[in-house]
Amino acid sequence: MTETKKAKGGNQIIRLALILFLVSAITSGVLGLVNMLTKDRIAEQERIKTEQAYNAVLPYDGGYTEVAFDQEAWPTVDSISAAGEEGWVVELTFSGAQGSITAAFGISSDYTITGASVIDHAETSGLGAKITEQDFTDSFIGQSEGMAVTKDGGTIDTITAATISSRAMANAANTAIAAVKALG
Repeated sequence: MTETKKAKGGNQIIRLALILFLVSAITSGVLGLVNMLTKDRIAEQERIKTEQAYNAVLPYDGGYTEVAFDQEAWPTVDSISAAGEEGWVVELTFSGAQGSITAAFGISSDYTITGASVIDHAETSGLGAKITEQDFTDSFIGQSEGMAVTKDGGTIDTITAATISSRAMANAANTAIAAVKALG
């Protein structure tokens, strides 16, 4: 009698394993299909979001042309794009208080900031997330290399209770200018 129970239990385990495998395979297939159907739309939305950020920091009617740079020397710089004779747009991903921040800075041909835009962030709502507000991003316009937040003796107003996020943005802006200058 014990052998019959063991055989039945072994068959039950195999049956449950096959059912679990089938459910997993069907779920994976559906997720793969949804990914395949939406990946182009998601990529297009990302492209539009980035283009809007670029236009916000350095308005330019022509196309932005990505330029080559020393990625080892500038590890936080994701891309540098030329905007004709107007200047460059530098996209960076760097650490904030709560996680990564991706921002774009417009740099004019005289190496001053023409605009700043936060593309993505993981900062705390109501505190560090204020780096996305226009009052804060506009404080970068006209700034040149060596900028710092007011708490560090600079001219960029620090967001109350979000010094780390503010300081990260100022440091990223300095990096953007230095990376463009390094292009030659």
